[in-house]
Amino acid sequence: MGFNPNRFFFFISRMLLVLVYALAATSRAQAQPPPQFKCTTQLATCPALIEYASLDSTTLGSIATLFGVKNLRNILGANSFPPSTLANKTVAAKGIIRIPFKCRCNNNGTGVSDRRPTYKVQGGDDLYHIAAEVFSGLVTYPQIQAVNKIVNSSLIMPGQELWIPLPCSCDEVNQTKVVHYGHVVQPGSTVEKIAQDYNTSSVTLLSLNGIADAKDLKAGQVLDVPLKVCSSAIRNESLDFPLLVASATYIYTANNCVRCKCDSANNLTLQCEPSQLKPTNWLTCPSMQCEGSSNLSIGNSSTSSSPCNLTTCAYAGYTSQSILTTLTDQSTCPASEGSRIILRGRDWNYLFIAVHLIIIVYLFVF
Repeated sequence: MGFNPNRFFFFISRMLLVLVYALAATSRAQAQPPPQFKCTTQLATCPALIEYASLDSTTLGSIATLFGVKNLRNILGANSFPPSTLANKTVAAKGIIRIPFKCRCNNNGTGVSDRRPTYKVQGGDDLYHIAAEVFSGLVTYPQIQAVNKIVNSSLIMPGQELWIPLPCSCDEVNQTKVVHYGHVVQPGSTVEKIAQDYNTSSVTLLSLNGIADAKDLKAGQVLDVPLKVCSSAIRNESLDFPLLVASATYIYTANNCVRCKCDSANNLTLQCEPSQLKPTNWLTCPSMQCEGSSNLSIGNSSTSSSPCNLTTCAYAGYTSQSILTTLTDQSTCPASEGSRIILRGRDWNYLFIAVHLIIIVYLFVF
């Protein structure tokens, strides 16, 4: 068999391409640590979010397909988009979209997405391109190689399906339940600014991400940011317990019959209402009439005999056959002026007595 210059140059060009990718990946790995979140509750599962910015202009529907989000409403809720938003909504290049997914804690103390998303290899793909460009650096190519048990990273075939292990966690933070959010650090950003943007502390961010010095933060790094969740009346026996809904998001639950949102305007208390959607697994949505009330249903409120007391019918979860509810009371009136005057009067009395005691002690001593 004679020397074939075409084959030779093809081989050389292919090897050079692999070398370039390897050098680029090495440089990137040195610039920032691989995305990896601590998750110490073994085999725990929970909802998680991660920040995605496509390198090119795309649509919400395409992003949902890429990340295996079967229902577009989940992405709409994670980004607090109006429920009427269509799948063909354009997302500009580098436009940030929050991706919801299920997280699972591994036995090695880290958390990754629970076997999703998966990516079907296209012609001309390689692991570095998939990690750095298709998924915008949310994972590294060695991480994809490891979870898919690929011996040779340069030998992947078109049509092959790869699991993309997104970083996540289910751990409580400061003994409080949260939703962990993978935030991609922007150039010029600081730990202090990120903490302020997401209503947490710099100390928490540094500790959670194993960063010794805030100056070590690097652009492009995927940072574990704990998002506050709304308190709720969800019962332990509910199929959606504990229903962690992050601030500035909404979700559909109870087989799509109920829509619950969380925002700081409501003091981080979960607000739920009938979704008006066609249910899944049920022919029709069960009654949402509140237990103990003949005129209230989920999302409705009324004042009781006291004008300062607001009674609300709150969502409390669901079972295979019914939707659970409960009545909650909230005081809506500020403290009366009279009580404030009395308090001030007491304060003056205490001050008057204290001054006289000081004078008596002074005269006695001197």
